[in-house]
Amino acid sequence: MVEQYVIAALAGVVASALAGVLAHRWLIRKASEQHRAALESQAKELAQAEERHAAEIRQHEQQARELHALADTLREDLVHHSTQAEEARAALNALLNQKDEWLQHATRLSGEAARLRHLSATFERWHEQMISLMAQNHDMHAKNNELSSIVRHVLIVSLNASIEAARAGAAGRGFSIVASEVRALASRSQELSKSYHDSLNRNDLITTATFQDIQAGGKMIAASLASVEALAGQIQSRLEQATS
Repeated sequence: MVEQYVIAALAGVVASALAGVLAHRWLIRKASEQHRAALESQAKELAQAEERHAAEIRQHEQQARELHALADTLREDLVHHSTQAEEARAALNALLNQKDEWLQHATRLSGEAARLRHLSATFERWHEQMISLMAQNHDMHAKNNELSSIVRHVLIVSLNASIEAARAGAAGRGFSIVASEVRALASRSQELSKSYHDSLNRNDLITTATFQDIQAGGKMIAASLASVEALAGQIQSRLEQATS
């Protein structure tokens, strides 16, 4: 009778232990599935953010290249117009005593002044756009820093998930694979973020140099325009004296 009682007690203990083990495995499996779903959601969001960020970087680089090319064109136009202004000034000095040609040169100088004013307005417009582009550069730096912060967070979460999966043993093996894939994706995103950072720094250098060139070109145009207008005033004065 005592033996039967002992056997029944042992059977109850074994059944309780087995039930506890099964419940513990079920809880581990459920937690693993929840972690896996959370990591997959974060991986999807990270991939979408990376894609948007890459598109913005490419658009930003294209704008910087276009503005740099336009600045080169404007500088060439400035040199051309400055050369024409110098030629007009030299011609004026050579023809001061030829009153019949004064009016013609006055007309040319007036046209040159109009073209310089138009070029000055163009430089001013591009000056404003360069300011806007520099502001966009700053905004892209902020977005890239935010992406880097997200990537670092995902790396930490995936590392913690791998640790938890290792503790779970065989039940967490599938979760461990997902965590490893998320960690690999986050590492690649971290490298891309660094590449974007370097690209933005290069864009900053190009933008700053172009901005300075546009400022210098605007000052040269203003000086040339003032000189041309002064020469036009001298011609007008001489014409008035000649006809009086």
